[in-house]
Amino acid sequence: MASTSSSSKQTASGYFQLTRLHKPFMGNTLLFWPCAWGLTLAARATNMPLDTYATYLTAFFYDKLVERTRTRPLPSGRASISGAIALYFALQLPAVLMIALTNKTTALLTLISMFPIQGLYPLMKRWTYWPQAWLGLSFNCGVPVGWASVTGQYPPPSVWLLALGGTCWTIFYDTIYACQDREDDKRVGIKSTAVLFGDRVRAILTLFAGAFVLCLAVAGAALGHGAAYLLLSCGCTLAHLGWQLWVWDDKDVRDSMLKFESNGFLAAVIWLGMFGDYLSGAARSFAL
Repeated sequence: MASTSSSSKQTASGYFQLTRLHKPFMGNTLLFWPCAWGLTLAARATNMPLDTYATYLTAFFYDKLVERTRTRPLPSGRASISGAIALYFALQLPAVLMIALTNKTTALLTLISMFPIQGLYPLMKRWTYWPQAWLGLSFNCGVPVGWASVTGQYPPPSVWLLALGGTCWTIFYDTIYACQDREDDKRVGIKSTAVLFGDRVRAILTLFAGAFVLCLAVAGAALGHGAAYLLLSCGCTLAHLGWQLWVWDDKDVRDSMLKFESNGFLAAVIWLGMFGDYLSGAARSFAL
């Protein structure tokens, strides 16, 4: 009886871990923040009321051969393939229902981001050395989706530029994350930018970090953002990415995880710059 109870707890724990809700909070929010960015940019551009903005923001919130992943639910047998598929569809149902409540532009962009972009990501490590770039596309679809959810229109070039910059940023932080598995990946033939970049990883990531900051600055200027965006979204990003590159030890697995997780805090700071400009605009509108 005790054995059955223990087995049930392990199974339940396995399916809970499949949702990724057990992971560190800030690292887990990296999919949410691009949505918040696009939403906030559009809220400022359209003078959206603060209560409406808060409602939208809340809605958006709403392998075995690798040593580090060997104990995950599927490789360890604590969750079955069929059970994982059932859980996937159960979790997708609320998302589909929310899509049905949005405008046509948002629905189309969201469906494209769900499949093929997000749906094919798990296979990319077998097909290409650039799965981090595909992940970047998956995560940063949230920027145009957030914009379209407010405006009902396809985003202007500046918003797509921010999404491109966000993709560069995802390549940056997920390459750091992938360095945890680099030696195992080489041994078993799994592809990643961490393997591809090799000893040049820091120099190449410097280029991607610079591209992200440049895209942030150009997109903000094109959308008419002010001091809060310049200081927090651009200035703090430049400083934080520079700090990561300066102190990161790519041979230290724990340090790679810590640097990866720090990007969740950075994403929040970028949003604060956008939100500060949104509040400034809302205050001016209220005064008028």
